[in-house]
Amino acid sequence: VKYSDDCFIVFGKETKGLPEDLHNLYYENRIKIPMIANEHARSLNLSNSVNIVLYEALRQNKFFDLI
Repeated sequence: VKYSDDCFIVFGKETKGLPEDLHNLYYENRIKIPMIANEHARSLNLSNSVNIVLYEALRQNKFFDLI
């Protein structure tokens, strides 16, 4: 995924995710965080997911306005 400096990132509730109409409207722009699931770990929690995606977006944009 390539993140431009003017993109926006939307996360849904940990319990429900995003509404179906948003999934349908932005179908081509959705991303998944790769993860190997096992009997002890089914998913990442929302805060970990946000951290992964935000860090990658900032890294790609050379931490614009943070340094």
